[in-house]
Amino acid sequence: MNQVLTAKDFTTDQEVRWCPGCGDYAILKSVRTTLAKIGRPPHEVVFVSGIGCAARFPYYVDSYGFHTIHGRAPAVATGVKLANPDLDVWVVGGDGDFLSIGGNHLLHALRRNMDLNLLLLNNAIYGLTKGQYSPTSSVGTRSPSTPGGSVDRPLNAALMALGAGARFVARSADTLQDHLPEVLTRAQAHKGASFVEIFQNCIVYNDAVWAGMATKAESFEKTIRVAHGEPLVFGKERDKGLVFDSRNGRMELTEAGSDAEKLATIHDETNWALACALSSMEGGDLPTALGVLYCDPVNDYGSDQEARNHFTTLSRDELSSLLHDGGTWEVK
Repeated sequence: MNQVLTAKDFTTDQEVRWCPGCGDYAILKSVRTTLAKIGRPPHEVVFVSGIGCAARFPYYVDSYGFHTIHGRAPAVATGVKLANPDLDVWVVGGDGDFLSIGGNHLLHALRRNMDLNLLLLNNAIYGLTKGQYSPTSSVGTRSPSTPGGSVDRPLNAALMALGAGARFVARSADTLQDHLPEVLTRAQAHKGASFVEIFQNCIVYNDAVWAGMATKAESFEKTIRVAHGEPLVFGKERDKGLVFDSRNGRMELTEAGSDAEKLATIHDETNWALACALSSMEGGDLPTALGVLYCDPVNDYGSDQEARNHFTTLSRDELSSLLHDGGTWEVK
């Protein structure tokens, strides 16, 4: 009989040490809840991280873990998955770790369609190093590295993932405990690279950067939760709709009241162009799209590799023999 797991089964004895009010606490809660629901025992789960506030995840999830170096978590996780394909491998990084120094490694993990669950915790700032602007910081962000305000245009992480060839792209936010676990569950079930951008608050260096997503009063008007096969409508009264204009690849807003559901485009998560249009909505009257934006599975890298190049995993003794037999020498 399979053991019923709870969030406590994925809780370590380590003191969780983030700033009081940090969005990481809520994300950690969602991750533990999701792991228990999925039901894989802790010894079959691995968390890999780089450097940054988000990189402390392996210490706080009772599973195998690997705290690597800055930006290299996707590369290390790739090795872990190829060495033992049966493991459920999760990769956690911030917007600096994933999109700046680690951008190259993330891009190729997505391009190759490695069977990894990649969680981008996006607070649009470098928190661990005391508040410098990051690749996702908005224009005008004042920080120790941009005292006059940033002039860089922010990188759209979801669009980057879609452009890199990701076959699963989703979004949620730290405080959405009625939404984030569902998105994480979908990501884990996807065979291949799953990219989830989680909008997260940094209460010390970038407080309320995603305020419109975190509070119920504003979230109805500022966000839209997309669902496959459902009309793209939002608003407290669900009186606003989105229509996809295929001529220019953009979403158009229609305020049609009770007719919004009839006029709105039906979300198709297998439509790459629609996913790009939804990801591109930024500011103005258009809401931020949350949920599974794109899901169109193809064979993952490991499956293709195994089909083309048959190999077996070496035992510990076989690996030791390979390393120590044959052409070796001693340096004195």
